[in-house]
Amino acid sequence: MSEEQKHRRDMSRRRVLVLGGGAVVAAGIGAGVVTTASAGSSTDSAAAEGCYRLTSETTEGPYYIDADKIRKDITEGKEGIPLTLRLKVIDAESCKPLKGVAVDVWHCDALGIYSGYESIGSGGGGGGGGTPPSGEPPTDAPPSGMPTGTPPTGGPGGGGGGGHEEPTDDSRYLRGTQLTGSNGVVEFTTVFPGWYRGRCVHIHTKVHVGGTMTSAGYEGGNTCHTGQLFFGEEAVLDAAAVAPYSTSTTERTTLDQDTIYPGNGAEGGLLTLRYKKGRIAGGVVATLTMGVDPEATHTGTDG
Repeated sequence: MSEEQKHRRDMSRRRVLVLGGGAVVAAGIGAGVVTTASAGSSTDSAAAEGCYRLTSETTEGPYYIDADKIRKDITEGKEGIPLTLRLKVIDAESCKPLKGVAVDVWHCDALGIYSGYESIGSGGGGGGGGTPPSGEPPTDAPPSGMPTGTPPTGGPGGGGGGGHEEPTDDSRYLRGTQLTGSNGVVEFTTVFPGWYRGRCVHIHTKVHVGGTMTSAGYEGGNTCHTGQLFFGEEAVLDAAAVAPYSTSTTERTTLDQDTIYPGNGAEGGLLTLRYKKGRIAGGVVATLTMGVDPEATHTGTDG
């Protein structure tokens, strides 16, 4: 094999890593597929470098609970659009998949409420379901595709920044942890998240290395990545037209208005979403490759 052929083969391999197997997912859904994501530059050189980029670190948020639910299906019967979340974890320096690392995810339900914090409410949403931690009353505005005015800043009430809130109840739906396989992939069965006051639609995630799986959950080790996964505006608008999302009276914050999303596409956690056009209620497949530094420590609690 010539040097030029080797170079082209390496370029192709690296592009596949960046896409995270998205082409295979699309083939499995069929015709009329809507794909929403920010893929970045379309040039081969940019794609080749993509797998070396660290996925953006973000705040942990106030609603994290330790990884004690080791499972694939995290729905616990919660209502919403079916979502298959497929994440691939790679070493951002070598581009190699990381096997046996724990991937932790948690997010609100279709009406903006987090398990473990039901008495706190939804940060101002979910059809008026509770008062946010900041003490501000929930909005009575009807659902809309685009919010108006200046978006609220992140904080405990917005689920973005601020200190950790102690759980108020024993519910643990829409939370779970899995170990990556030899290909660095984990897959969760969940529902499309809703929204709440001050935040766009998102999922929280952590990557833990060096720990052990026990009967009580994943223990020990080090948290090498804390991030958030984001949803493109087109898919969110499609979801907002479907019950129970359509019953929410909470004014929505868009991706561009969000105070946490770093605005850098897949590197910042923007998911590639695939679903049948006009039939999002039938389910969505979300994929992303996350480049992490397994030697680093990023707990997401330092501001």
